[in-house]
Amino acid sequence: MTEKLYEQIASQLRGQIARGVYPPGERLPGIRKLKTGLGVSISTVLSALALLEAEGLIEAQSRSGFYVKPVTLAHITLPTASQPDLIPQPVTSQQLALNLVKASHHVDILQLSTAVPDECFLPTDAIGRSVAHVSRRQKEHSSYYEFPPGHIELRRQIAKRLVMAGCEARPDDVVITAGCQEAIILALQAVGAPGDVVAVESPTFYGLLQAINYLGMKALEIPTDPVEGLNLGALEMALEQWQIKACVAVSNFSNPLGYCMSDGRKAALVDLLERYQVPLIEDDIYGDLGFSGDRPVAFKAFDTQDQVLYCSSFSKTVAPGLRVGWVFSHQYREKIEFLKYVNNLSAPTLSQRALAHYLQHANHDRFLRRVRSQYQRQVHRMLDLITHYFPTGTRVSQPKGGFVIWVELPIQVNALELYRLALEARISIAPGQIFSARQKYEHFIRLNSAVQWSTRVEAALKQLGQLASTLAAS
Repeated sequence: MTEKLYEQIASQLRGQIARGVYPPGERLPGIRKLKTGLGVSISTVLSALALLEAEGLIEAQSRSGFYVKPVTLAHITLPTASQPDLIPQPVTSQQLALNLVKASHHVDILQLSTAVPDECFLPTDAIGRSVAHVSRRQKEHSSYYEFPPGHIELRRQIAKRLVMAGCEARPDDVVITAGCQEAIILALQAVGAPGDVVAVESPTFYGLLQAINYLGMKALEIPTDPVEGLNLGALEMALEQWQIKACVAVSNFSNPLGYCMSDGRKAALVDLLERYQVPLIEDDIYGDLGFSGDRPVAFKAFDTQDQVLYCSSFSKTVAPGLRVGWVFSHQYREKIEFLKYVNNLSAPTLSQRALAHYLQHANHDRFLRRVRSQYQRQVHRMLDLITHYFPTGTRVSQPKGGFVIWVELPIQVNALELYRLALEARISIAPGQIFSARQKYEHFIRLNSAVQWSTRVEAALKQLGQLASTLAAS
């Protein structure tokens, strides 16, 4: 039977997808470009695309075009759930984390380590216009401090956005900080003191461990599942055994595991900590970056005793360099305001006003809709290459949002050794040891997928896989 023209076109595109000309997550050329390039009619192109879509190879995205469908994740094995000892520990050997950050200054090193999005994923033009507007129209921005709690219009905009996370917030209960890191440090200072025990996820973001170390506190690592999140049974055992002064957890799309706790488990966690009268410090910095498009609710939405201190920032969604975050809490607001003042007087005035203008006048939600799809494609594209190039036995997280990937390598692979070999090849990765107070996760690494995609990135992932395979074999 003679193959129809649209079937021939579909076959040609199918072959290009199979050869990697259009990798997972890649946008196909526009319909008119395909029409001109292939020398066929628009109806033929549409019929070919419809056939590929029916086969599940591509998918249409509203007002954006057709994209190669991401790799099917069903065959990917998740990392094993963590099993740390339920013993408080001082945080040690965080110098490696600082070295990791310093490496990000080298432009010749491919940055797959730090969880900082490339500027191509940020609204740089829009925020630039807001900075310029404030510089021209509000020239007093550099002549005085925006003392705590911070710029009122920015706090109003944040309070409005918190509604989408299921929270009823008053602007007066929002305190502006220099990023989410400072927000968490102030929250820890507000509820605890040096020597206190803080329960954390395991693995957890190394910046939190550095904050605990800086404050002279001890970290108690709680087992964490790559899908369900914090092990509530283990946490309750720890609460019965130790005098825990605070629990710090990521509610949505954790770093590094990428999971999003279900609403039921969020409510159960808040209820558990309320029964033991332990404050919950919530890190929701990735909450706006879910792949499903629905903004998941925060722990704070289930807070009935005002024991949740909600922390976040605009570092992952708007502009890391502006260094603007916040803490939302009524009970601890005055103490956090005081701590913010005595630590460094205020967050930058220009940054606060520029962000307020941006949130008022730019369509931030439209930007978020676009960038969520971009991150989903980036994550799936990287997962596809990891499954192709990394050694047999590799396990990988399946993030539901954000842009970091947690990789469990064969047990023979030492992450620090892989980190050193990769750095010699001008590739920076985050070794698993820095995500634990006790330097666990010796054969794990974290990768950042929010990089501008290029043949260099693909070659780097292939090289990483080869290095890991060599270590696994030895």
